[in-house]
Amino acid sequence: MTPHLVGETVARAALSPATVDEMAQLFAEHYELACLEDFRHDLVEKDQVVLLHEAGSGILQGFSTLAVYTSNVMGREVGVVYSGDTIIRPAFWGTPALPSVWIQHVLALAAQLPQPVYWLLISSGYKSYRFLPVFYREYYPRVNCPTPPEVQTVMDQLACERFGEQYDPSIGIVRFTHGGTPLRPGIADVNQERQRNPHIRFFLERNPGHAQGEELLCLTQISWRNLTSAGQRMATLDT
Repeated sequence: MTPHLVGETVARAALSPATVDEMAQLFAEHYELACLEDFRHDLVEKDQVVLLHEAGSGILQGFSTLAVYTSNVMGREVGVVYSGDTIIRPAFWGTPALPSVWIQHVLALAAQLPQPVYWLLISSGYKSYRFLPVFYREYYPRVNCPTPPEVQTVMDQLACERFGEQYDPSIGIVRFTHGGTPLRPGIADVNQERQRNPHIRFFLERNPGHAQGEELLCLTQISWRNLTSAGQRMATLDT
């Protein structure tokens, strides 16, 4: 039986040095070419963190970092939640703690921000991308549905604001100047069975450089109505 995870959200500024060290260790476990100095620098740019501890032992088994801000898109102020690093140890894959705590938290954030509120996500692994079709109704890019021009405009503007020339709008890919941090072998390998999944296959087609740490830019709107039935269950799950 998989041990229970306990989730909490904390302000990034309130993290203890010990917790930051645990987060850095988790990061290094999952990513090749991980530079802990870069990780800590990136963390400082975030506002909030979702922490997942193992019940009983209190060991940190996962986390997700968030930057929360507003932007002006086509003359309209909008809210933005940008996902930074999101990691959970493989022993806890499939448990509801991360999606439930994350979805509940971003819904609460969205209620305090100018509408609409967008989730800006970059993904170098199919597991992060799969979060979208499982829990959200409309998101982009996605299989069998071209991105509407107005949505592409939002994506391109938010991406250029955040990543500058590291973002290539012609293909929707972010390539970091100092190089990517690809997932370690065995973390999210893509076998033939997984390639039968149309969402995973689409991700691989749109991000052929994922193994080198290249990131596919994605966007969805954070709202109750945009959640799938699975997403709505996570939003109401007692964690």
